[in-house]
Amino acid sequence: MRTKRIKDAIRLIACVGATFLAALPGAWAGAGAASEWYENLAKPPFTPPGYVFGIVWPVLYLLMGVALFLVLKAPPDRRGRSAAIGLFAVQLLLNALWTPLFFRWRLIGVALVEIIVLWAFILLTVTAFRKVSRVAAVLLVPYLAWVSFAVVLNAGFWVLNR
Repeated sequence: MRTKRIKDAIRLIACVGATFLAALPGAWAGAGAASEWYENLAKPPFTPPGYVFGIVWPVLYLLMGVALFLVLKAPPDRRGRSAAIGLFAVQLLLNALWTPLFFRWRLIGVALVEIIVLWAFILLTVTAFRKVSRVAAVLLVPYLAWVSFAVVLNAGFWVLNR
């Protein structure tokens, strides 16, 4: 029993750690000149202050990691488990790509298209997770909500800075 708990704890830490890896491209993309460029953009009036992102994203990555852990904990032969994990991986890669597109390469329109695709993959992931673990699906709802807001915010940046 104790060995199972230790394995679960290690697996949980690995899942959470994997989701936080998606933040690394953002850290790279948001440095230096990219920050200065962002400060000079026309911003939608509903743009949150920068510190909000630093609070929200770690919470979302934590929830995403726990959700992934719950799905991985399901029996390997559980119907839909593999597809759910695959969708999660795709959306995580898309998550990691958005920040460099927007901040590093300054492709606001391309980032808008990409974040819409990301939103669709998050929705597909929530649906797939629900078939495996309802709790895991619920844990992804705040992420879906935040990315929904981010789509609107990205669209606002695109309209104001074309």
